[in-house]
Amino acid sequence: MKTEIILTGDRPTGHLHLGHYVGSLKNRVKLQNEGNFDKMYVFIADAQALTDNYDNPDKVRENIREVALDYLAVGIDPKKVIIFVQSMIPELAEYTFYFMNLVTVSRLMRNPTVKCEMHEKGMDESLPSGFLNYPVSQAADITLFNTTLVPAGIDQEPMIEQANEIVRKFNSIYGETLNECRILLPDNSICARLPGLDGNCKMSKSLGNCIYLSDSEEELRKKVMSMYTDPNHIKVEDPGCIEGNTVFTYLDALCKEEDFKEFLPEYHNLDELKAHYKKGGLGDVKIKKFLFNVLNRELKPIREKRLELAKDMDYIDKVLIEGTKKARIVAKENIKKFKKAMRINYFDSYDE
Repeated sequence: MKTEIILTGDRPTGHLHLGHYVGSLKNRVKLQNEGNFDKMYVFIADAQALTDNYDNPDKVRENIREVALDYLAVGIDPKKVIIFVQSMIPELAEYTFYFMNLVTVSRLMRNPTVKCEMHEKGMDESLPSGFLNYPVSQAADITLFNTTLVPAGIDQEPMIEQANEIVRKFNSIYGETLNECRILLPDNSICARLPGLDGNCKMSKSLGNCIYLSDSEEELRKKVMSMYTDPNHIKVEDPGCIEGNTVFTYLDALCKEEDFKEFLPEYHNLDELKAHYKKGGLGDVKIKKFLFNVLNRELKPIREKRLELAKDMDYIDKVLIEGTKKARIVAKENIKKFKKAMRINYFDSYDE
C-alpha cells in the first residue's frame, strides 16, 4: 500500500483568517482525524515570511505563537500531527540552495502566484531574490519530508506544479530520489479562494479585508454588517444580484440546511433565499444577520478554545519545540539520501 505523507503550512505574518480556515485548515483537521496517512506535518513558514518582512522580523516573531494558537484552536492535534517551525530545520535551507540550480529566473518570474503577490506587495521595481525563490523554498519543504499530499487553496496550484517540475529535473539528473506530490483542494470550490470582505478576489492580511479566527463576537458582527453586497440593491423591494455579492459567496461556502432551521426558518435552504433576493423584497441587513449567525456558530468554539489555550503559552512553546525536534530527525536522515544521490557525500565516515 502506498504511503501517504501530508505536509502543509502557513506564513506567520498575522493571525489566521476565515480564508485559511475554509481553504485548508478544515481539510487538515478532517485528514488528521481520518488517519489515512503515515505522517502528517503542519509547519509555520517563518523563513518564507521573512522574504518580504526581512526588515520587520518582530512581526514574524510575534506571530509564531499566534499561528500555533490558531492551529490548536481549530483542532489540529499535536499527538497526531507534527507541528514545526520552518527556520529551525536547517536542512530546508540546504535543499533550497541546491534546488536553485534546477530552475531558471524566467521560470520563477512566470509563476502566477509569485506574479500576483509581487503586484499586491508593490515589488515590481524592487524584488528581493529571496521572494522570487519562494517556490523553490516550497519545493524544499515538500520534498525534504517525502510529501505526497498538500492540502491547500487553489492559489497554491502553481507552486505545487513548480515543485514537481523541480523534482522531475532532480530525478532526471541524479536518479529517482524524490517524490512528486499532489494538491488537495477543498470539496467546495468556493472555499478554495474565499473573497475578502470588500469583494476583492482574495481575503488577505495585507489588504485588511479579513475575518480572523481570533476576532471577538462583536468584531465579527461589525465586519459582517460592513460587507460588500450588490451596490444597486438600494431599497428592500429592489431585485438583487447574487453574482459578486460577497455575503452570498460566504453563505455558499459555509451555511448548512440546519442553519436555516435555527436562524432563518422561513426559508428551507439557500436556493430559496437567493430566489427571494433576486426577485426583490429581501434586504441586505437580514441576510447579513443570518450570515453573522452562521459564522458565529462555526467560529465560537474556535474562539473560546483559543482564549483558553492562550492562558498557557508555555504549552504552546512545548508543542512547537517537540514537533520541531521530531521533524529534524526526519530531515537529517533524508538529507543523507539527497546528498548521496547528488554524489556530494564525500566522506562516509563524517557525521556532524
